Amino acid sequence: MDLIEILKTLVIIVLGTIGLAIFGIVFGLFYKGIDRKISARMQGRIGPPLRQPFRDVAKLFTKENIIPENSIAWIFNLTPLLGLVATISILLYLPIGGFEPLFSQNGDLILILYLLIIPSLALVIGGFSSGSPYATVGAQREMATMIAYEFPLAIIIVTIAWKLSSTTVGGLGLVNAFSITTITANPLWNTAGPFAFIGLIILLLVLIVVTPAELSKIPFDAPEAETEIGGGLLVEYSGRNLAMFYLTDAVKTVVMASIIVALFFPYNLSPILGLESYFAFTIDIIFYLIKVLIIIIFSVTLIRVGLARLKIDQIVYTYWVWLTLLALIGLICIMWDGQIGLPKVVELLGLS
Repeated sequence: MDLIEILKTLVIIVLGTIGLAIFGIVFGLFYKGIDRKISARMQGRIGPPLRQPFRDVAKLFTKENIIPENSIAWIFNLTPLLGLVATISILLYLPIGGFEPLFSQNGDLILILYLLIIPSLALVIGGFSSGSPYATVGAQREMATMIAYEFPLAIIIVTIAWKLSSTTVGGLGLVNAFSITTITANPLWNTAGPFAFIGLIILLLVLIVVTPAELSKIPFDAPEAETEIGGGLLVEYSGRNLAMFYLTDAVKTVVMASIIVALFFPYNLSPILGLESYFAFTIDIIFYLIKVLIIIIFSVTLIRVGLARLKIDQIVYTYWVWLTLLALIGLICIMWDGQIGLPKVVELLGLS
């Protein structure tokens, strides 16, 4: 019996991983098509069809995979696959469309934070291994950008975990505050007072601005910067290797939007509408996809269209100073929530 249960678990894990990989790739490419279409319309252009990202990937997989003469070939070929696998792995720890994560651990939020670093490191290592001076410059810029945005991102995660650990439900404090399951089961807004509400809005805005840097989108695309360094990190990549980096970007787009949904908008429509069974699953998945689309539009499309590329020193300054400061203000607001309120003010003024 134990063996049967183990086999069932293995089958669920394998099929779930394959399903999530297909889901991330298909909807990642679809959202990229929507992003390109909306940005084109905002700039007065017609834009490519929604299926264009699928065509681009299919074409890249049929092209010759060129290996630079001065590159370290095995590293050059390994890093695109490593980045794609790491990005897909994050989906295993995220709730998708109302479904529980395939894997759930006590500290999976910290694990996600580490897994987010791997695709960027894959780009950096791939750029250095290519032997191109343009890619080397792009790799250096990617490292500086990654170091810059990780600090405010870490503050957001620690603040959310602290807020959950200080929340009591049924007279008991919550445990496993770094668990995505705990966060989605206890939405932050439900227990937020006035100060915490303001703090959560600030943290949400910071995470929205962190997202384009995670995805190397304008105005934080200095590591690629086609007009300056000809593509930077990806200048020497072609064929299937470039296709895998393209897929990594598509899946990571879904991942970043799903993280924002899980942390700040983990609500489902089926409990509100009183739906059950397949109708509930269908409504929740559609609602989840809509939430992801809205987040992508606000965190990627609007920022990319509305701003020009920043220089690398401006990127680092923005994250280390302004966004870190904003994240700390959000942390302070949440810490003050419940400690400085109307009853406390009345007491301090001697009006009670």
